[in-house]
Amino acid sequence: GSDVIIASLYGAMDTKAQDIAIQPAPDGKRKVVLATAIAETSLTIDGIRVVIDSGLQRLPRFDPASGMTRLVTVKSSQASAEQRRGRAGRLEPGVCYRLWPENEHRARAPFTAPEIAEADLAPLTLELARWGVTDPETLRWLDVPDRAKIDQARDVLRGLEALDGENRITPMGTAMAGLPVHPRLAHMMLRGAQLGLDDVACALAALLSDRDFMRGRGADLRIRVEAIIKGRAPKMISEAAKQLARRLRDAAKQSGLAKPDTARVDRADEVGLLLAFAYPDRIGERRKGADARYRLSGGRGGVLPNEDSLASEPYIAVAELDGQAREAKIYLAAPVARATLETHFADQISEGTEVFWDAQSDAVAARWQRRIGALVLDEKATHDEADPDAIVAAMMEGIRKLGLHCLPWDKASEGLRARLAFLHRVEGDAWPDVSDDGLLGSLEDWLAPYLGGITKRGQLKQINLSEALLAGIDWNQRQEMDRLAPTHWQVPTGSNIRIDYSGETPALPVRMQ
Repeated sequence: GSDVIIASLYGAMDTKAQDIAIQPAPDGKRKVVLATAIAETSLTIDGIRVVIDSGLQRLPRFDPASGMTRLVTVKSSQASAEQRRGRAGRLEPGVCYRLWPENEHRARAPFTAPEIAEADLAPLTLELARWGVTDPETLRWLDVPDRAKIDQARDVLRGLEALDGENRITPMGTAMAGLPVHPRLAHMMLRGAQLGLDDVACALAALLSDRDFMRGRGADLRIRVEAIIKGRAPKMISEAAKQLARRLRDAAKQSGLAKPDTARVDRADEVGLLLAFAYPDRIGERRKGADARYRLSGGRGGVLPNEDSLASEPYIAVAELDGQAREAKIYLAAPVARATLETHFADQISEGTEVFWDAQSDAVAARWQRRIGALVLDEKATHDEADPDAIVAAMMEGIRKLGLHCLPWDKASEGLRARLAFLHRVEGDAWPDVSDDGLLGSLEDWLAPYLGGITKRGQLKQINLSEALLAGIDWNQRQEMDRLAPTHWQVPTGSNIRIDYSGETPALPVRMQ
């Protein structure tokens, strides 16, 4: 009724609106405050006698589907619940109602994990580089960021032209750090501004920063961007696009980034090209076949429903896909022409010869390729002389796929392997592990030196396996092996009997008298 004041309280509010929530209610009025987790702090709100805790909180989490951090709703921790309970009764008696069972409360996490352990570290890594910090481990942290996540963030930022090879910030990175969006979207906006696509880039950035307002309408992002530009999108997204456009104009002026000398972008390719600037690791080429399956430049695979309007597109750029499966479902994407990619990603196209194991011919093969990341644009078989080390590596790949049985084992090499296996069981790691897994895992150490000049399975018979196995132990160990695991044993009759090491324990086949 008219005697109730309903006030909101969250971090982005202006001071005047916050004061309404914090100050005492006027005489004769009751106040209801709808608060986010900001109320868990030491903030005191006059007149609060009752706290109703939903048991939920919104926290930043890295979303593999979008490649960015987004707020997700999760159960609050026990510590968070205690903080909320403390909002009641600070100045007078109060009560807290928790909307979950007591037994569930005991099962909740004791504390909320620090944000640095859960969020995408690309924005932090870019900000550190802006300060001149190229190695985060030189700083003193309350919670040390995971090294692997930092390395992953650096890879992303290098792909976005934000860091150089020494992890120092580039002019592009400096300009990106000045925009209030994820580095992926900042790079897209700045590259878009260079091409005169400011409005499209800002609309796309606003769209990707929020929930899809056209979920269920297919994957094509172009219809969503068009809706924003023509004023048919939710007001919040349209306003966000306008604000980003203002920030982009300022950032573009200050950056001094030169405009590329490229032809005008075809209108049908605008959204797809901008997406590729944000997600250079998600440029997709359609695989052969009836289904809309795509090979992505980052090495993953993606699939569109066959009925989707993009299903026949030869090349796409992907904004959102299932973050779990290796061949993930694509949710949001846009088409982009190959010619457009070759023009605007020319500096990221590499050429070279790939040496690999060809399972069909049981031999090493080589092919010349042009590629963007894992995405092969052109390839052809080549007979040029390949790097010898690459040939050896490909042969080892083939041996691992075929298994150890493809090697030329004979009685001598099998007997030697059995003796070494016995010594490894008895004496431990001082002796090499010659199990199947051990040998396959250490081909580089014991077999690689004997693979020179070998390019086919049939040529493996040239290898002396006994010599290769013995190369893994030194001269002293060879002498010790003859003492601890001799090949023969002289029995009372004077005969030298070969010892069988193939079982769990050595066996001496002697006829009983």
